[in-house]
Amino acid sequence: MKIFTTEDIRAIDRSTIETEGVTARDLIERVADGVVGEIVSRWRPNKRTTVFAGPGNNGADALAVARQLIEQGFAPEIYLFNIGGDKLSSDCRQCRDDLLKLDGVNFTEVTGSFTLPELNSSYLVVDGLFGSGLREPLTGGFMSLVRYINESGAKVLSIDVPSGMFGDWNRGAINRNIIHASLTIAIQFPRLAFMMKENSSLVGEWKVIDIGLSNDAMRRTPTNFQIVDAAGMRMLLKPRSPFCSKADFGNLLIVAGKYGMMGAAIMAARGSLRSGVGKVTVHAPGWGYEVIQGQVPEAMFDPDRNDTVVSEIKQAHAYSAVAIGPGLGTSEATINALDSFLKSSGGPLVLDADALNCMSMRRTMLNMLPARSILTPHAGEFDRLFGTHSTDEERLLTAVKVAEDYDILILLKGHHTALVRPDGKIYFNSTGSPALATPGSGDVLTGVIAAFLAQGYKPEIAPLAGAYIHGLAGDIAADEHGEYGVTAGDIAANIGRAIRQTMGC
Repeated sequence: MKIFTTEDIRAIDRSTIETEGVTARDLIERVADGVVGEIVSRWRPNKRTTVFAGPGNNGADALAVARQLIEQGFAPEIYLFNIGGDKLSSDCRQCRDDLLKLDGVNFTEVTGSFTLPELNSSYLVVDGLFGSGLREPLTGGFMSLVRYINESGAKVLSIDVPSGMFGDWNRGAINRNIIHASLTIAIQFPRLAFMMKENSSLVGEWKVIDIGLSNDAMRRTPTNFQIVDAAGMRMLLKPRSPFCSKADFGNLLIVAGKYGMMGAAIMAARGSLRSGVGKVTVHAPGWGYEVIQGQVPEAMFDPDRNDTVVSEIKQAHAYSAVAIGPGLGTSEATINALDSFLKSSGGPLVLDADALNCMSMRRTMLNMLPARSILTPHAGEFDRLFGTHSTDEERLLTAVKVAEDYDILILLKGHHTALVRPDGKIYFNSTGSPALATPGSGDVLTGVIAAFLAQGYKPEIAPLAGAYIHGLAGDIAADEHGEYGVTAGDIAANIGRAIRQTMGC
């Protein structure tokens, strides 16, 4: 699913109107249909409801919603802000006039100062003040109104985006000057801003309504942002021939573990094996022999000369892919081993966890990364490598630059895990839940990604598939154990089921 910028969406709107015989009013009514359908599915007509409409087309949507709510038996209190008079868009003016044709409408057109209406936790507020077309942060009376709504405790449904939020980037935004929605109804597409953790308390739950914008215009409009969904993933995964053998599915080396942290190596190996890789070798400290052989007998073991930490990384065989990092530790011997290996390594690598922490302690290793290597940091690991960031948005923008500078792929882990490619394209994952927030989950993900890479999936595809399947496996595990009860072992155990479900087998 594509995520378009605000400017792109405006262009798609125009194209729909120009080429498909619909009017702007038709689109407004479709928005109102979707929003009202959501409201009546959640609240009864006796719900105390207040609608705030701004002077533009977001306000037009809100007025159409108010009219349809009245037709559904609600009795909303409606405020239209036309500060100074004659500030309404033509569509907003028409929607106002249509609304006022109804009998007994509780309507106030605000042209100057006004008395704030009563709001409390028993109210539903429909926020149609400003949509994603907003160009400047809110100030003055609108800022005060937003703060009042936020402080009232009312349930808030925002149309398009919460008022005060920009649809794309929100660097430097002040959260208290933006509506804190309980539910945001996005029109046709999710917005880029919805993908950022710092905006989650503003957006609340979000749903997308389809208003029938031009499929041709959507297809023709390029974008750097997409959400990876089931349909897209189904197209990427390869069916297996009945005449296949394990030799067809790659030979993976996982470099992982130290004394006291061999569980990470186990989880990575289990994740890779459940993802269908042909052969797996775990290179770990010599002490880990019995641990790996006892817990993952399907994997081969290659002992390091050091019994407690990894002190050398060598490719004794022609491995299809190499993953380095889970539970590795950051001893000087391990840092030196990784440094030496990067100087001689050839193809793309999967680097996670302590491999990234080792690199943050010797940043010159960044210059040695093979092209199209895959780094899979969480926020802390990313910041240790590339500097402190206060928001997901800042982190994502830095990742775009870093991916281009070093010709690598960065999988930023989070609720909407994002794959950042060297060409500036960003893909957000759609699977997963808080069930993934469990020790060892990231180690399983490393194994899954590396397994897909070993099987011949391109570096641009392996992390997409890995994140999607890993998240879905966590969802499947949560269905059985609940979000609190899922362990990394449960995620690994459900990787195969997630692949089967995705492929529709």
